[in-house]
Amino acid sequence: MKWQRKQFSLSGDLMGIRCSLLPVHPFIYGVGQNTATGSYLSPTNAINYIANKIQGAGEVDIVVTMICARTHDEFITAIQNFSGVLPLPVFSQVERMAKTAESLNITKMQIPAKTLAGIPEPQTLSSNNSRAVVNAGLIEKAKSEASSGASVAGLLSSVKGFAESRKNILQGMADSLAGLLGKSTTVWVFQGKCNGAELADKMKKETPEQDAVYTLATLFAGDIDAIKGMMHDTDTTQRK
Repeated sequence: MKWQRKQFSLSGDLMGIRCSLLPVHPFIYGVGQNTATGSYLSPTNAINYIANKIQGAGEVDIVVTMICARTHDEFITAIQNFSGVLPLPVFSQVERMAKTAESLNITKMQIPAKTLAGIPEPQTLSSNNSRAVVNAGLIEKAKSEASSGASVAGLLSSVKGFAESRKNILQGMADSLAGLLGKSTTVWVFQGKCNGAELADKMKKETPEQDAVYTLATLFAGDIDAIKGMMHDTDTTQRK
């Protein structure tokens, strides 16, 4: 059992995963180092945090993933790459925290820009919201036509519209899944199955990237076969 670089890619079978999930990152109060320039967390401190959590456990099956970076921009990019493969809400939350911390620091260093008056800049509505609006419109149209004694031809036209909308939604879901299955990223991984004390001891050895100052480590424990199935060997050699 040791830290290794692994290629992480989304599995087509993630149904029924039930496991413990424990993330640690620079923005957890009392864990990272908070300074005037930002929040920081070293790989060593992140590993110690997780090791202390599993120290008293009996036999347990675990996977710990770890993202390390030396700069804030590298950290955000690494989180985005990882959450693109494993899109759990916790990773999106950490990304938002990192970006918020960045904007707060920029505000400290620069004079705030003047607020623009008038209508805000245009923004794209989410595709899910757009589809929901279209579907709601079709439903209301069909209800209106039905209550007003619409012709059979009109009702058939509405049914055809529903079928076409459903087809487009299913195709969009299939395209999204295909996009996710095509993504991969490389992270540090520690995995093992034995008592918590032994896992904690081995986890602390040969800590990777000890000069990194930004770390996101995540513990998965329990029924994690599907998580293990996402990990693949890589030729990348270990960097310390």
